[in-house]
Amino acid sequence: MAVRVVLAEDNALLRHGLATLIERADGLELVGTATDRPSLEQAVRDHDPDVVVTDIRMPPSRSDEGIKVAGWLRRERPAVGVVVLSQHAEATYALALLEGGSSGRAYLLKERVAGVDDLLRAIRAVAAGESVIDPAVVEGLVAANARRQHTELDRLTPREREVLSHMAQGWSNAAIAGTLVLSERAVEKHSNSIFAKLGLTDEPDLNRRVKAVLLYLHSGHRPASGSTGKVATPT
Repeated sequence: MAVRVVLAEDNALLRHGLATLIERADGLELVGTATDRPSLEQAVRDHDPDVVVTDIRMPPSRSDEGIKVAGWLRRERPAVGVVVLSQHAEATYALALLEGGSSGRAYLLKERVAGVDDLLRAIRAVAAGESVIDPAVVEGLVAANARRQHTELDRLTPREREVLSHMAQGWSNAAIAGTLVLSERAVEKHSNSIFAKLGLTDEPDLNRRVKAVLLYLHSGHRPASGSTGKVATPT
């Protein structure tokens, strides 16, 4: 059975080109086209597609209509796959697209659409519940994540970084307190502040310690002197 596709693109020339590619592809059937968010949502209701291929920026606001439609589909028609086409490798848009899961989602740069196989492969992949992310977008996500981690660690006070460095050795609060000549209550307070600044407040305590240490080590820091460098849990 052919994969049913609805295409949304406000640029007439590009829409015609993409429609032709899809119509000529084996195993794909173009069942509808749209030029803005309202007409795209209506086309989905009318044609019940397996996959939506959409530009990110379309009328009426020309901001993130494609991402918003993907979110709407995730809630209302979770079985429908979405291929988002973008002019730029926007990490923020990619993260929004993948919110709620990566299954059945693809993010491609429009410049890649010139490679017909990339688009058709992405359509078939999301129809099967898989995900496809353009390599340039992946690089942007990695860079954004690295910047976020460094920014969060930079918010720690010198004492908090010292406590985290000893956490990286797998030391308990009592052991850290003894080494830094602090009360256990003070170490606990510093630890909770570290978790809050790293966005780990909703995690179980053991998970918070491990994730905090991973962020610390992956940012290029090293444990306090005497550590093996392994991510350990407190004993």
